[in-house]
Amino acid sequence: MEIVNLFIGALVLLLGFPLGDYLAKSTKEELKSGQKWFKFLILLGCAGALIGLVYKNDSLFFAFAFIAIVTSRSLREKKK
Repeated sequence: MEIVNLFIGALVLLLGFPLGDYLAKSTKEELKSGQKWFKFLILLGCAGALIGLVYKNDSLFFAFAFIAIVTSRSLREKKK
């Protein structure tokens, strides 16, 4: 059962990559004005994921890692 939960969590994390790209494309004006808050969310997501690893809490880890992935993908600039 634990393996299934980890597999589902990993799939949800993988969905964060296209979701972050989609949000970056659809909210360009918000990304420019709130860039410092997005960077703060990335830091918060990484810290929360680390705490989830330390306390061996999978749901906490996956939730904060998802936030960090989506937010970091949103801030990534596309090369043209």
